[in-house]
Amino acid sequence: MTGTEKKLRAVVTVPLREDLCRLIEELEPRIEVVRDHSLLPPMRGPADWSGDPDFARTEGEQQAFDELVDSADVLFGIPDVEPAALARTVAANPRLRWVMTTAAGGGAAIKAAGLDRADLDRVVFTTSAGVHGGPLAEFAVFGVMAGAKDLPRLLADQGTRTWPDRWEMRQLDELTVLIVGLGGIGSECARRFHALGARVWGTTRSGEPVAGVDRLVPLEELRDAVGQVDAIVVTLPGTAQTHHLIGAEILDAVKPGVIIANVGRGTVIDETALLRALDDGRVGFAALDVFEQEPLDDASPLWAHPRVLVSPHTAALSSKEEERIARRFAENAARLLDGEPLTAVVDTVEFY
Repeated sequence: MTGTEKKLRAVVTVPLREDLCRLIEELEPRIEVVRDHSLLPPMRGPADWSGDPDFARTEGEQQAFDELVDSADVLFGIPDVEPAALARTVAANPRLRWVMTTAAGGGAAIKAAGLDRADLDRVVFTTSAGVHGGPLAEFAVFGVMAGAKDLPRLLADQGTRTWPDRWEMRQLDELTVLIVGLGGIGSECARRFHALGARVWGTTRSGEPVAGVDRLVPLEELRDAVGQVDAIVVTLPGTAQTHHLIGAEILDAVKPGVIIANVGRGTVIDETALLRALDDGRVGFAALDVFEQEPLDDASPLWAHPRVLVSPHTAALSSKEEERIARRFAENAARLLDGEPLTAVVDTVEFY
């Protein structure tokens, strides 16, 4: 780039540490990272992109924030993580070329913005999909291991100081694990389960081979496959096509005692059908990091079910997440400037 060439103007619309703003500029010098930290809510913890809910802008500050956002060629984050704010700036800024959401499942927010087809075709939307793959895959392994070793029984006996007769635990290298969704998270799950000696199956649309996967299962054969596996790991995003994919029909067909772990979206599993399957023993254990309604309603039977592990959508949280997302933004900015395809592009028909 020569000194006279205009830099790509990237506006930071969610809280991002100053050192990470500078990191983006260092990684891709052709970007001007525009930020005003005083107009953004402080984070309450790692990767708290929405920030402190008590933060409020004055009328003048809101106008300044909107003007800053509307000056962008590209956006780091959906403004205030609000679909309505995204819709406003897309309509106000015909120069906007690209928006990266900080959420792996950012397609849902883009859908909620209600953009018309012309805007969806004009602006490229990407997500942080894959950035969270490692932590979520670890939780999936933890969940399957907890089921295989019967963690609820161990905790119950410990709580009553009971020393029972010895009993046999299941071994991971004797299990067949079906990963429903072989995207970024699913691929990381496959790598880990394979390394631990499990036989790994995975659902696929493309039919392309994935490292560590012993058998690819077309989605239309899912019902047959679940009757042959010992554990099911769900990694799919929440879309109209995946809603309640794991429902009564699938759960009726599982091998009795199957272990389920969900690190995708809660809407993929029909929780009413799951509870029935837990109660009658078809599902032996469920480790859930995501739920149909979040926070999980305090009246939900899942809280107290003896064979359910509830994790409050926190398995992906990592102090390194913000840096990984900043690096992803810089990498994709370079691709945009070089005319190359961006990674983790949102499908604006199915919104995943």
